[in-house]
Amino acid sequence: MPDIQLPILAATETAIAHGVTPDRCDILQNGSTLVLRLTETLVARVVQDLDGPRQGTAWFERENAVAQHLALHRAPVIPLHPDLPPGPHEHLGYPLNFWQYVTAIDAEADPALIGSTLYQCHDILKPFTGQLPELAILTESIDLLETLKQRSLFPPATLDLLRDRLVSSLKALRKFPYQPLHGDAHPGNLINTTVGLLWTDWEDTFLGPVEWDLASIIWNARILDEDHETADVILDSYRHAGGVIDSTALHHSLIARAAVMSSWYPILYPDPSPERRSKLQFRLDWLDKDR
Repeated sequence: MPDIQLPILAATETAIAHGVTPDRCDILQNGSTLVLRLTETLVARVVQDLDGPRQGTAWFERENAVAQHLALHRAPVIPLHPDLPPGPHEHLGYPLNFWQYVTAIDAEADPALIGSTLYQCHDILKPFTGQLPELAILTESIDLLETLKQRSLFPPATLDLLRDRLVSSLKALRKFPYQPLHGDAHPGNLINTTVGLLWTDWEDTFLGPVEWDLASIIWNARILDEDHETADVILDSYRHAGGVIDSTALHHSLIARAAVMSSWYPILYPDPSPERRSKLQFRLDWLDKDR
């Protein structure tokens, strides 16, 4: 784990420079991104992986623009903090931005609310006019395979499998309508709070079929856990709220999601636990079987 003192300093000095004095430093997450609670209401997200595949602040700029649009239209999202400029900021070499603190509650999210709140976000995002890349996480993952090859992080057969599934999925999904998406709508980016179910972490936002976000939120339930009831409730509530789901686009999105997650595993989890290694192998086996 990287030394966190310098990124903490980057966050605290940036807050002070904008008139906010931190009165605590609670570490909420320590990984490639460091998440810190600096005051009762202020949370900082600091990118620690400065040598990772993503460089600069362009992706933070997209996240901020989408998050502001969503919050302005009262979408169920965690908003940027109002007491600091939206940024993104960069200090001591670290990209960072600042968010409103919310209080999580210890209760499972209602699958029906997952589907309806995701549709609400999609609906509000339709008129968003900011510049977003098309199917970015898929194209980014294809490029990432070269890094994995150079670092010998996967055997050649696995790299071939991932490339095949990513390229074929990309070709298939290009045939469907695009709109702004969350981009990484897995359950970890959905927080049950005292003010309701809120979506967060919009850094992967891009243009693509809505089925990509739906595949992301149901993948574990549908494929890993075989919890078809939960997956069906999410999809049904999305439709009931007004959404339209194409079964072919959803099928290709489920494949693409497995390939994307597998490609990023060595980057996100350089020293994976046995449980994570088992999940990775499950995804790879599933992808190979589906070929």
